[in-house]
Amino acid sequence: MKILSSLLDIPKIQDAFPQIGLTIGNFDGVHLGHRELLKKIKATCISKSLKFVVMTFIPHPQKIIHPEKERFLINSYEQRRKWLFELGVEYLIELPFTRDFSTLPAEDFLQRHILHYPSLKDFYLGYDFAFGANKQGGFDVVKNICHPLKIDVEIQPKFEFQGSIVSSSSIRDKLLLGQMNQVQTLLARPFFLEGVVIKGEGRGKKIGYPTANVQVSPDLIVPQKGVYVTRTIYNGMTYNSVTNIGNNPTFKDTHHLHIETNLFDFDTDIYGEVLDIEFLHKIRDEKKFPTVNDLIFQIKADVVKAKEYLGQS
Repeated sequence: MKILSSLLDIPKIQDAFPQIGLTIGNFDGVHLGHRELLKKIKATCISKSLKFVVMTFIPHPQKIIHPEKERFLINSYEQRRKWLFELGVEYLIELPFTRDFSTLPAEDFLQRHILHYPSLKDFYLGYDFAFGANKQGGFDVVKNICHPLKIDVEIQPKFEFQGSIVSSSSIRDKLLLGQMNQVQTLLARPFFLEGVVIKGEGRGKKIGYPTANVQVSPDLIVPQKGVYVTRTIYNGMTYNSVTNIGNNPTFKDTHHLHIETNLFDFDTDIYGEVLDIEFLHKIRDEKKFPTVNDLIFQIKADVVKAKEYLGQS
């Protein structure tokens, strides 16, 4: 997969641009609905001998339109690239999204960024597709402009799972409710956070449960505060673990969000290393304990529950 910033960057073949099938979207999370959509488009492109092209944006438009929103993305842009590659995308166009870009009328966006490519044959739109300033450009706008140019415009059906539409927004809502089992189903994989291990207060080690304090990008959404059954991937190895997300209320450290992971049967200094933490199931909410001994008792119970969930004796 080649990552480009314009359709015109697609290399020419014998002085002619290759014919392409194009779809546009944010594809945050590359969830079950995205995967079904992209698999279908890929199959269509193969049947018509078209190059499969996805156009998306960096940063996510919400980052520019609503800069006050923090911890919004389900995955990093790099991870999005990886999953799109695995789904057979041949060219990924990442358009820089700016404030000026957000004010472009739909027709101007089409002319500047899509229709200037001379060999666009198929344009695939999601069922809720809308673009341009105030999202005024929908299926009818695209069809009316593209059909005279002999560009086929296809609107893709909405994808439902167990009676509900699968969307990035619904997944974010479930993450903020700690519904990890449902999130895993809709993503078709466990939700995970990637981060760097930083020095903490060392409290976990003092009470017999050393933890890796993980710092993640402020752009990434974090599940609801609480204690979770997790798996932690480090250096290609996977370790069962239990992870706490919260503000350490027992120690009155209420100003900072902490992500602390206790890896089972693990005793290695990993400061500065990168971990991937897969969140499988929420055990309980965050709680302030009256004493440190009460906290230790609860952590023991959390570890037992996590091991039972993971089938570990």
